[in-house]
Amino acid sequence: MIINSNEEVIKAIEANNVKFIRLQFTDIQGMVKDVEIPVTQIKKALSLGISFDGSSIEGFVRIDESDMVLKPDIKTFAILPWNKGKGVVARLICDIHLPDGKQFEADPRYVLKKVMKEALDMGFTFNVGPELEFFLFEKDNGNATTIPHDFGRYFEFAPTDLAEDIRRDIVLALTDLNFDIEASHHEVAFGQHEIDFKYGDALTTADNVMTFKYVTRTIAKLHGLHATFMPKPISTENGSGMHVNLSLSKGEENAFYDPSSDMQISIETKQFIAGVLKHVKAISCISNPLVNSYKRLVPGYEAPVYITWSGANRSSLIRIPSARGQSTRVELRNPDPSCNPYLTFAAILAAGLDGIKNKMDPGKVMDYNIFDLTKKERIERGIETLPSTISESADYLENDNVLKRALGEHVVDNVLRLARAEWDAYRVQVHDWEIQRYLNTT
Repeated sequence: MIINSNEEVIKAIEANNVKFIRLQFTDIQGMVKDVEIPVTQIKKALSLGISFDGSSIEGFVRIDESDMVLKPDIKTFAILPWNKGKGVVARLICDIHLPDGKQFEADPRYVLKKVMKEALDMGFTFNVGPELEFFLFEKDNGNATTIPHDFGRYFEFAPTDLAEDIRRDIVLALTDLNFDIEASHHEVAFGQHEIDFKYGDALTTADNVMTFKYVTRTIAKLHGLHATFMPKPISTENGSGMHVNLSLSKGEENAFYDPSSDMQISIETKQFIAGVLKHVKAISCISNPLVNSYKRLVPGYEAPVYITWSGANRSSLIRIPSARGQSTRVELRNPDPSCNPYLTFAAILAAGLDGIKNKMDPGKVMDYNIFDLTKKERIERGIETLPSTISESADYLENDNVLKRALGEHVVDNVLRLARAEWDAYRVQVHDWEIQRYLNTT
């Protein structure tokens, strides 16, 4: 369903007998928020917007400047494919404005739009294709556990994979919401899954990431399960990543493709990669925003650790999949699905554009298994590592002027505040591991 005007929204509502509209937006932490309005209020919402208290949203505004307005993006109109027996519900994703009509500078959607405009001024359109992994866990009296729903492994199928029908229900719901699904399968860990959808421009894709997470959790709940995008819920299993496939277009052409070069990639590709590599320690505060995120970024579980780039080598942070032509892209492997996709894509794009503007060199391709190198060998080759904690990544973000300019002072100040608050809350806790290890031996 393609909507291009307020009138078409009204017609779609009438044709589908919609009774309620969910106005959704995303806060700085990457959490979906919404307010539901009866269909009788849709004309007001489309023309004037719906007011709300911004001081009650983490990271938005202070109580003395709390009035904010939700203005729907009509292109995001969609019918939610469940609970139709209680009245058909539609959703609209909203931009956040101030009472004077100006866009709120810390709205994650606005931040991404702003960096995309900078790319467009340079002649580029930024495309992103994410690969989201998630776990399905059993519930106990309605509470989530870490008991996997099945004990399948990578590309397993029934009867070992117990979630085939659940994934199909998720795919069907996403298809109803205009997703172009490419594949779904069981992932490496027990109870872990992946559903891939087609790439698109960064803003549409960020909207789709938030919708994907919302739909997956809802369908899991309908099956009596809990879906989580927590990066590392089980210490002995692979964590869940959100690898992002990145490309720039110039008009109809893929700006990353150059059939005359040795790797068939353009100089802009290498410069973009160099920019991301330069800023990735700071980016990680955005793309890996939890204490738990850094439990995934350790050797031995297929997650990236070392700041390198390569061809198809999966031990590198950035790799270039083998497809060429219009499918030429780079894959950044450290982001995880707990992140705010709007801010993550904005940070990655800002870093890549910095690389192009300053004609940066990414250095040598690492075409061998970096995990097999000793610490001494990595030092000799100048291979650096990602931050090991959210506190460390926050320090890098605080000192990265390129990302601070791109994301804006309001966003960066709040990201840093939340990251450091999370780290402080974590580091003062005494964990079960400490009790088991030290209580009887010290």
